[in-house]
Amino acid sequence: MSSFSFPDQTQFYKGKVRDVYTIADKLLVMIASDRISAFDVILPKPIPNKGQVLNQIAAYMLSATKDICNNWLLDTPAPNVSVGKKCVPFKVEMVVRGNLTGHAWRTYHAGERVLCGVKLDEGLKENDFFSTPVITPSTKAAEGHDEDISREQIIQRNIVSEEDYAQLEKYALQLFARGKEIAKKRGLILVDTKYEFGKLGDEIILIDEIHTPDSSRYFYADGFEERQASGEKQKQLSKEFVREWLIENNFMGKEGQVVPEMSEEWISIIRNRYIELYEKLIGGKFIPETLSNEETRERILSSLKKLSSQ
Repeated sequence: MSSFSFPDQTQFYKGKVRDVYTIADKLLVMIASDRISAFDVILPKPIPNKGQVLNQIAAYMLSATKDICNNWLLDTPAPNVSVGKKCVPFKVEMVVRGNLTGHAWRTYHAGERVLCGVKLDEGLKENDFFSTPVITPSTKAAEGHDEDISREQIIQRNIVSEEDYAQLEKYALQLFARGKEIAKKRGLILVDTKYEFGKLGDEIILIDEIHTPDSSRYFYADGFEERQASGEKQKQLSKEFVREWLIENNFMGKEGQVVPEMSEEWISIIRNRYIELYEKLIGGKFIPETLSNEETRERILSSLKKLSSQ
């Protein structure tokens, strides 16, 4: 996908997986590319249709949660494009965990019992449910790695006011509960996820994507208890399998490490996993749609014209 230029464009930001255009300091055009990242590193080859999968799941989930918290999304003019309100983002990510998995498990397995200021129970196995979902926030780094941080540090450093942070926690837990509810109907468990918020005036707004395979982890509910009891790995739909593959090939984003070669077969496996999650979560068939750069640009221009006249 080529870079675009739009009338009244005031800013352009190329993220790890998305290109973001600011229009007249009021609107954002967010293009979900097929790039894939892990350990805060962009992997060398794109995954076909990944941007469309992420964009369409995010739009579906934002619509399904807007009664809990207003969100930034106004329009999805193309398969991998979202247009919405520009907000001032909070510099934290609200990570909500229902199970001891991924980064939380790696920390726990290393002997730590406190994560982001949250005390974790003794005697837990990998993938066990927490007695209640926990929030383990991280700083939102402009570059490089996000870092774990506690509620107390966030407030102490004045990254977020105590009043706003209390509201972020409330929204995050409500959104997680709704995400689990949606997943349960589809035979899945929403294991963990992250939410990002911003402010528009005095109002807290949900921004970015939610409940996608890039921001969340899902387990299959069927057979979960049996797999836990026997010590088997859980069957999951998320990007974690990409991270696990990288770890097995001695890559965790650290200095001097080299990203392993991505074969066409491996790229096809990743693509199919993303599509599987889309179809499982949305409950419908994924229809790949590829537009030319010119078609995409025309759709975006039409959307911007419509939104600016409202």
